[in-house]
Amino acid sequence: MKRAVFAELDAAAPPDAVLASSTSAILPSAFTEALPGRARCLVVHPINPPYLIPAAEVVPAPWTAPEVVERTRALLVAAGHAPLVMQRELDGFIMNRLQGALLEEAFRLVDAGYASTEDIDIGIRDGLALRWSFMGPFETIDLNAPGGVRDYVTRYQSIYSNLFPQMQHRADWAGPVLDRVEAERRSRLPEAGLAGRQVWRDRRLMALAAHKRASDKEFGK
Repeated sequence: MKRAVFAELDAAAPPDAVLASSTSAILPSAFTEALPGRARCLVVHPINPPYLIPAAEVVPAPWTAPEVVERTRALLVAAGHAPLVMQRELDGFIMNRLQGALLEEAFRLVDAGYASTEDIDIGIRDGLALRWSFMGPFETIDLNAPGGVRDYVTRYQSIYSNLFPQMQHRADWAGPVLDRVEAERRSRLPEAGLAGRQVWRDRRLMALAAHKRASDKEFGK
């Protein structure tokens, strides 16, 4: 379907128009290769909910022209977004690979009986996410050791290298663990409350965005 739609777009759009898909998983090369104007095609993947979260992934195909990537990045910045510009395409892009790594471990911990869904949510909500709301993982570790990122790696890499072998199996998200995850979530939030909680999420995101803008002015970015 994307190949057909983008063929029509490529034929109808002005030659200088950028053609971008918001897909969260399909590589741009998968649906633009045969297009005469494939050099102006790429993916721009917003993060949900896109009307409140400024990050947006810019993913070029192997044949996307560099000036198209730069025009796209500049447009997003001008519109108030925070573009993540990939140097080349990769399954999952950046966001879903990072989110997927976290979700894989979260499902693994629940499936193996080490923690509840709420304990894991607390760990992110009241732990890691407090830093991650204004710093990324590399800046976090750069500030978590007296000598910066190299000092952090020297001190702590062995912890993570020891953990890595334990992370080589995956829990089937749709297997028995799903019953536990769903039951624990529905005990905290009945299905009828999902829509209302989504409104709550959006209002909290609005408040957080306002706080971050004020903090940027007061403390700097």
